[in-house]
Amino acid sequence: MTDFIPPAKPLIGDEERAAVDRVLRSGMLAQGPEVKAFEEEFSAHFGLGRACVAVNSGTSGQHLGLLSSGVTAGDEVIVPSFTFAATCNSVALTGATPVFADIDADDFCLSPAAVEASITERTVGIMPVHLYGHPAKMDALMAIADVHGLQVYEDAAQAHGASLNGTPVGAFGAFGMFSLYPTKNMTSGEGGMVSVATAEIERLLRLYRNQGMEQQYHNEVVGFNMRMTDIHAAIGREQLKKVDAWTAKRQSNAAFLSANLAGVTTPPVGEGAVHVYHQYTVRVPQDRDGFAKALREEYNVGSGMFYPVPNHELKPFQVDIELPETARAAAECLSLPVHPSLSEGDLERIVVAVNALAAAGS
Repeated sequence: MTDFIPPAKPLIGDEERAAVDRVLRSGMLAQGPEVKAFEEEFSAHFGLGRACVAVNSGTSGQHLGLLSSGVTAGDEVIVPSFTFAATCNSVALTGATPVFADIDADDFCLSPAAVEASITERTVGIMPVHLYGHPAKMDALMAIADVHGLQVYEDAAQAHGASLNGTPVGAFGAFGMFSLYPTKNMTSGEGGMVSVATAEIERLLRLYRNQGMEQQYHNEVVGFNMRMTDIHAAIGREQLKKVDAWTAKRQSNAAFLSANLAGVTTPPVGEGAVHVYHQYTVRVPQDRDGFAKALREEYNVGSGMFYPVPNHELKPFQVDIELPETARAAAECLSLPVHPSLSEGDLERIVVAVNALAAAGS
């Protein structure tokens, strides 16, 4: 049997291990100088041109970003349903209501037309997700927000280094959240990074993540313990030095797959968009689940089904609405391995497997 090709593979090297050991030897393990350096280096590396605030997870970053932007009970925030539940969870945790809108078929991201149709008098913001590493249609979404006086909050959990017309994701809205979970394009072991548009949002984020304190024992708001540790920041700092090469490899792997796959719909890239391929997601129009099972059992190739249950159908959020493109994507999407650890032989085996199963109608 050939070796299993996993759908994702975290990359941790000797440099990250040495960085962790350096922090352990320092005796300062909680939030400290490593976190501060990581925040500054992250912003500079991705050309965000704004301050960044590190937290203990991407979901925490999304939640605190919304709170710091003034989202509260009674408000509505428009979100895609085709995404991980953390997107709508973060809205609900503020007391606000997530309003689900459809996606566009080409990029799996929030549809500007669907957003326009979802705005009510309670709408305060729009939260696009740069899904799979492809930027959402930010020019159109920002224009809609401007006309209606709304904020935009970017879920860039999967999109480190993605951009649209030269502007990096995370630099458009009131804030942008990047996840640093182990399977993302770069990791800190666990954590999140939030880019912020204003000094006030930054200040509130720093308060909320640290029990509401800027000065010890002088709590200004009801806060949380959502700090990043120096251990995690040290890992992230080393990953920053490697992420560009990994992204280039992901893009090269994606180009090979797109040039050679047949019988499935490969992911297009929008005009002016830089796709960083957190996932390489194809459409399998017939029996996607059986296709994935055959990939694993017959060819030892892993894959991922993201997200087979749309958020508006989840138990906490059940809403009776028609989102046709969301439903189609949930039934058809299959993410193939694209991570930078793939060898040329792995890529060729993925192509052989997919093409054979597509030709057989699996």
